[in-house]
Amino acid sequence: MIHAYDKVYLEKARISVGRMLDFSVNDLHYDIGDFFELFIKTGIAERVERGDFTLIAGMSGVELAYVVFEKAGIAIERVKPRYTSDRSKEFWTGWALAYYQWYTSESFAEITKYIPIKDIVALYSPYHEMDIRQFVDKMNELYRKAKPETNLKLRRKRAGLSQRELAEQTGISVRTIQQYEQRQKSINKAQGEYLALLAKALCCNVEDLIEKIQ
Repeated sequence: MIHAYDKVYLEKARISVGRMLDFSVNDLHYDIGDFFELFIKTGIAERVERGDFTLIAGMSGVELAYVVFEKAGIAIERVKPRYTSDRSKEFWTGWALAYYQWYTSESFAEITKYIPIKDIVALYSPYHEMDIRQFVDKMNELYRKAKPETNLKLRRKRAGLSQRELAEQTGISVRTIQQYEQRQKSINKAQGEYLALLAKALCCNVEDLIEKIQ
């Protein structure tokens, strides 16, 4: 699996995102859903997603939170950060979610579109006591449940094509298209020629058909 960025930055990213959420909620008393929306809309999330070391290695989580507010044009009074001996559920949420984003290479926006940030916070108990792989498995389960349709099916519907019409345009059998759409076959393992034909017929990039979360 191809991950979002070099693993050397991963743990720092996890700590920074975790501390950012902890500080914004518990010190600045901001709603986690509202803050995470700012995190995405200001473009800071996208920079973390691609492993921008000036953010994830060059700033603390507290500084990262202030950058989000600054980019959003929101004036926030600077306060002295409090550090608790135990990690808060907000810290764990950012810490675990940053790992999941790195592991899947999916964007924070895409992940939280289907699994809202408050639903991820709710996983704190019991998943904060478990191995991170168990959290990943649970997130994959929730994502598939919330987004049952594959990218291929969504793109085909958007193009206004039936499975048979797509088959006729690409020369790929209806059965094979059905298997990709029903996840009986992984489109990620499809022949490069098939992917290119499908992308051309659906006016998209091959990457748009790949399932990052399976």
